[in-house]
Amino acid sequence: MSSEEGIDPALREQYCFGCGRHNPLGFHLEFEREDGDVVARYTPRREDSGYPGLMHGGLATLLLDEAMGWAMYADRVFAVTATMSTRFRRPVTLDVPLLVRGRIDRQRGRRIEVSAELYDEDGERIVEASGLFLRMDAEAEARSLEVLRREFGTTLD
Repeated sequence: MSSEEGIDPALREQYCFGCGRHNPLGFHLEFEREDGDVVARYTPRREDSGYPGLMHGGLATLLLDEAMGWAMYADRVFAVTATMSTRFRRPVTLDVPLLVRGRIDRQRGRRIEVSAELYDEDGERIVEASGLFLRMDAEAEARSLEVLRREFGTTLD
């Protein structure tokens, strides 16, 4: 499997806070496939601060939500968040490179269980999340696909 399989680079040409290249305040994440998961790298900046020297917990959670979303998108699953739970094993330090990893764990009907983790530069898991997402109905998925085609020129082939 190529590192780009399932990842459409056209989607990076948008304003999404997590992955869009055109959002000057965003994370500019670039996900790729690795061992069936999606992964991206990010180094928290001063602008991501909560407590001095630490990444804001909500922004760390955003990284995990983005990874779960891309895990589904890479498999062409279109869904919305129903619930999400985050566990912080320790604070996320600024200026330390992170690896964010996400995957689909299980699908049953419209229910999709997804998980993601943040790892520090030593490979230690520091934050983890799990989420329940609900697959869009056919009409909502068709509308989403049309927006992707119109706005980004992607055919999702």
